[in-house]
Amino acid sequence: QVQLMESGGDSVQSGGSLKLSCAASAYTSSRISVAWFRQGPGKEREGVAVITYLEQRNYADSVKGRFTISRDNAKNTVYLEMNSLKVEDTARYTCAADPGWRLALAPEEYRYWGQGTQVTVSS
Repeated sequence: QVQLMESGGDSVQSGGSLKLSCAASAYTSSRISVAWFRQGPGKEREGVAVITYLEQRNYADSVKGRFTISRDNAKNTVYLEMNSLKVEDTARYTCAADPGWRLALAPEEYRYWGQGTQVTVSS
């Protein structure tokens, strides 16, 4: 069983940067894919980025070139670096994991979920 805990959410101005962290429990398989999802006010949950255990990456079109997902296996942590933030990036960001290869940003493919961290971008 994988436990996930997000951190790093904050309130920032448009154009600013933020780095989110997703820490996994110590006893996890190295062959786990981790993704970030978000849900803004009045919007459906959408995939943001995913990184596989082979460090393959996939991003939503809306964040390509601005967000970067990475992982530090020694710390059992996945990061989401967000640059050039826009008001429309405002949402609760949640990380999700699944044992195996996952490159699609489809919520139903991920077994474990964190509680989320709030990101608010103001103009």
